[in-house]
Amino acid sequence: MNDRPKLPEPTWFVGCGNMGGAILEGWRGADVSLNGLTVIRPSGQPVEAARVVTTIGDAGPPPKMVVLAFKPQKLDEIAPELRSRLTARTVVVSLLAGVEVASLRARFPGVAAIVRAMPNLPVAVRRGVVGLYSPDADETVKQQLADLFVPIGFTPWMADEQKLAALGSIAGAGPAYVARFIDALTKAGEKRGLSHEIASIIARETVFGTAWMAASTGEDMASIARRVASPKGTTEAGLKVLDHDKVLEQLIGVTIEAAAQRAAELAEEARSASLAEGASLA
Repeated sequence: MNDRPKLPEPTWFVGCGNMGGAILEGWRGADVSLNGLTVIRPSGQPVEAARVVTTIGDAGPPPKMVVLAFKPQKLDEIAPELRSRLTARTVVVSLLAGVEVASLRARFPGVAAIVRAMPNLPVAVRRGVVGLYSPDADETVKQQLADLFVPIGFTPWMADEQKLAALGSIAGAGPAYVARFIDALTKAGEKRGLSHEIASIIARETVFGTAWMAASTGEDMASIARRVASPKGTTEAGLKVLDHDKVLEQLIGVTIEAAAQRAAELAEEARSASLAEGASLA
């Protein structure tokens, strides 16, 4: 028996930017069968293990699954032609940040199900997070998507779009914030006399090792911090700076709020466009 995960045939990826490419890289690493995959991208740039075409018209028979992997701002440019190629058997999986199910259903009214997926970049190395939400996917579709996404990361089904947005504000944007923190640690090491190469390795391995230890043991972050910080020692002195007036928590909170606000703006833009399209068709 071959239980290797595989995509529904045919599957289309409409667009293949950073996040779409990361998912495909993760699937290749997880030995997911990509037979029947067509990537539609105007540039025609090759994608490993996939057939690439430059237009929707060249994609072939209607897909059983279509992944929307383009920029949210391009939705209304792409949706009319794409809608004409989808059927009542097509599952639409949207990676479009901030574009809600209602907005997607307005543009693709006849499809079998609409699923929003909120992945983050580390899915490329199979250590990512992929939040999923759908109000109309049946258990068969949910299991099929779990079989595809679990091999590349933690894959929770979220109860509603508000919780999906919360997941996205942490997991989706989080790698960029962690990267900034690692960069700051690196620069601090350089100021103390380390070479850039050595400082960057130390910073990366410190963050990776701490996360791996917590994931492996289940120990919480407060406990780890207490174990590192001996009383009246050097680490405790540094933590007093970070903990003063909860400055670090406040900085992260403001950062997450800014990202959440932009997601809300994208959702409102998509809703407004849906209303405008509906009025024009009435």
